Amino acid sequence: MSARILMAVVILGMHLTVHIWGRPLPQWVLVACVAYLVLTILVRTVAHPQGPGRPFDAQWLYTVGADLLFFVALQSLQSVGVNYTPLLALPVLMSAIMGTRALALGTAALVTLALLGQVVWSADLDRWGSTTDMAQAGLTGGGLLILALLTNQLAMRLAREEGSARRNRIEAQVQSLVNGMVIDAMDDGVLVVDTDYLVRTANPAARLMLGSDREVTPDQFVLDDNPAWVQLVHIARETFEDEPIDGIEITLHHEDRHSSRLQVRTQRTPTVGDSGRCLCVMFLQDLREMEAQLRTEKLAAMGRMSAAVAHEIRNPLAAISQANALLEEDLSAPGQLRLTAMVRQNADRLGHIVDDVLDIVRAQGQSEPFADHALDLDAAVAGFCAEWAAQHGAGSRLQVHLGLPEGDVAVQFAPEHLRRILVNLLDNAARYATRREAAIQVSTQAIRHGPVLLMVWSDGAPLEPSVRRHLFEPFFSSESRSSGLGLFICRELCERHGANMGYERTERIQRGSPVAGNEFFVSFRRAPGAYTTTFMDPAV
Repeated sequence: MSARILMAVVILGMHLTVHIWGRPLPQWVLVACVAYLVLTILVRTVAHPQGPGRPFDAQWLYTVGADLLFFVALQSLQSVGVNYTPLLALPVLMSAIMGTRALALGTAALVTLALLGQVVWSADLDRWGSTTDMAQAGLTGGGLLILALLTNQLAMRLAREEGSARRNRIEAQVQSLVNGMVIDAMDDGVLVVDTDYLVRTANPAARLMLGSDREVTPDQFVLDDNPAWVQLVHIARETFEDEPIDGIEITLHHEDRHSSRLQVRTQRTPTVGDSGRCLCVMFLQDLREMEAQLRTEKLAAMGRMSAAVAHEIRNPLAAISQANALLEEDLSAPGQLRLTAMVRQNADRLGHIVDDVLDIVRAQGQSEPFADHALDLDAAVAGFCAEWAAQHGAGSRLQVHLGLPEGDVAVQFAPEHLRRILVNLLDNAARYATRREAAIQVSTQAIRHGPVLLMVWSDGAPLEPSVRRHLFEPFFSSESRSSGLGLFICRELCERHGANMGYERTERIQRGSPVAGNEFFVSFRRAPGAYTTTFMDPAV
């Protein structure tokens, strides 16, 4: 359509030039040229021509028909003495592109008849015209027929290829959307890294494991930008230089959050094109979540068995306690009273163990998390710490640092469960910490667009590796008089609320100098709408 406008402008300009500088032309010629220009502009701006391969319709009249009529008229009258025959190829091409093969051949045949008729019209009545003019008109018509056939075939093939490309593009977009949804919903992290260590794709799980924030870190980033990711750079280099890695455990040490323990396996894509470049696909798995899942599966059967054993123990234990109390009333000898006291103490200990086991079963038996509690973490921690300090006479030995924005951060957690977890952690800290000032420190921190942390730190001696490996397992304790269920129950309660619990050896400021100590932390899930953009002071 744009070519028609350009052709109309050229024809009008040529006739105006001849009319002004050469010999005057009939007025109808200029009027016809102007009318043709106006028609082409209207068709280009207003009309909506249909695609190729359609049968005859009205668009043929104001496109092919108008061109054919105008060019035949110019050729027949020869007003300027110019041969307009090449222009007749334009309506033939247009009909071949816009219509069916029959319409294209029909238009070419109509043009051929017009050329032959023009030769007959221009010849004398007494003779049929020269053989050369007739042969030229016939060859031109034959060429136009071949041109219409080939152009129509090319147009139809192009239309099929365009339709196929459009369908393939739609399918590729749908497949890309599906792949994106699947990858984004995966619990495992996925990173796509090129040879320059540019991360082309990272799903939300991978960003969470890397500790990257979308508001700070762009969609594509370089692994060299963060010192915590240096191990991933080495893994990518080994994948490109040698072979894919089946599985390796690494630890990412972050500056503003707890370290991440990951299992990494890689795959290398085939070389793309002649550039020799390929991609490294990293699959990241959070070892803490894997361990929690394995632990849950292993403890499921043990929980059912423990519940049954606890119920069986409770009845005879109650009988023993009652009989011991009756016996103690009739005794007066100090030695015998000491024996009954030992029976009473051990019976109470067994009773606490039974209660702990039943608490585990109750916590595991909950099918839904406790999502109805929106808890002001700072207020709750301040109250529980004050109660514990008053009961144990902690004084300056306990320091509490609460730095969450007032009224801006709430977590999903039951108050009584938080009390039990905090009291258990403070009891453990008091058991192993020194008597110095700030030997026990409780603090809260909000990760930007992330979880809310509660940390209980004490300056006790580091835990032995064997103790750390089994720290949260049931019935494991470094003390003979402990049931070994305290930390396990705390972790179970955290998981029921969608929170996580862990341990790290960290440093805190004590009397103006950094001191290494044991830190237990709880990562809470925020309540709906409780998101903040503030950062905590790194010194806290």
